[in-house]
Amino acid sequence: MKIFFDCRYVRTDHHDGISRFSARLVEELAAITAETGEHTVTMLIHDPAQLALLPAVPWKLISAPTSAREMIVAHQINAFGPDIVFSPMQTMGSRGRRYPLVLTVHDLIYYRHPKPPTSLSWPVRLLWRLYHLAWWPQRLLLNGADAIVAVSNTTATLIAEHHLTRKPVYVVPNAADTAAVASGATSFRDPVTRTKSLIYMGSFMPYKNVETLVRAMDLLPEYDLHLLSRVSEADKTRLQAIAPTGRLIFHNGTSEEDYQATLRTATALVSASLDEGFGIPLVEAMALGTPVVVSDIEIFHEIGGAAARYVTPRDAAGFASAIRTLEEDRSWSRASHASLTQAAAFSWPVSAKKLLDVLVEVADAQAKG
Repeated sequence: MKIFFDCRYVRTDHHDGISRFSARLVEELAAITAETGEHTVTMLIHDPAQLALLPAVPWKLISAPTSAREMIVAHQINAFGPDIVFSPMQTMGSRGRRYPLVLTVHDLIYYRHPKPPTSLSWPVRLLWRLYHLAWWPQRLLLNGADAIVAVSNTTATLIAEHHLTRKPVYVVPNAADTAAVASGATSFRDPVTRTKSLIYMGSFMPYKNVETLVRAMDLLPEYDLHLLSRVSEADKTRLQAIAPTGRLIFHNGTSEEDYQATLRTATALVSASLDEGFGIPLVEAMALGTPVVVSDIEIFHEIGGAAARYVTPRDAAGFASAIRTLEEDRSWSRASHASLTQAAAFSWPVSAKKLLDVLVEVADAQAKG
């Protein structure tokens, strides 16, 4: 079977969520198929510079996913004769295709929180707003495929609740970066390694509810809150004003090495998010034996299981109290050990094997139908 994997969302400088999902899945999928010799994997890219963040796998160059040609991109792909195409997004054009197509839905966050990322250009932000005003554009896209992949059971349930597709929906979980999981899976953290530091990894968009974490810092005067992601001066000033006595450390971006080093000495990773599609930072922290204290939302229960501590999203005092429960060595060690066990449930090789099973099933069903 000739599998074509849409890698056009992979960045050229550093990974974001979709970029990492694409790169890690195609890497592991190619490794599995190379070992068995049953199938081949070919990547679809739109810029040769993307190859710097992709594995050494055969590739074909087609138009960008933001191109006006996206609606009829299938005409370019038909020429390659794929047996099946997988895209890590739901927006890939399907008109005129002569192959089975599997699309991905990561989350439905922006129907509830419609503000688009400010990093996007204004025309894309406008289209983003329009797209999320109604469900029918999503239904149209999803029903144009043969099957849908969701990255979590939570998202799969939401797809069903909103009747977004008549096509079968499969779950292929997201995962943490391979290096982080591998480095944390073989050793337990000694409680003496932790410092009075808390980690937040994520954007500063309104639904992330970082304000609650900042307010909690006024109740945790001996703790530092490390905010690792890039932050605008306006957000930085606003957050500092919320908790004038809180110890906030803005990193404005961090390397993978520094991120892991910071996690390895932290008391906990924290998130007060109101909505998520998965929760990669939770897995990254737990894989290194770092406990997580997070908002009490369905997706975090799916990712954190019994290992996480859950707090009502806007309860700053609740977050402070949950952090205090980790101050006793035995309590922290139990949470650390539980975190390692929970993180082991999420890995790229396992997800790639699930994806391969989905692709084989869909291709076989189309061949028989």
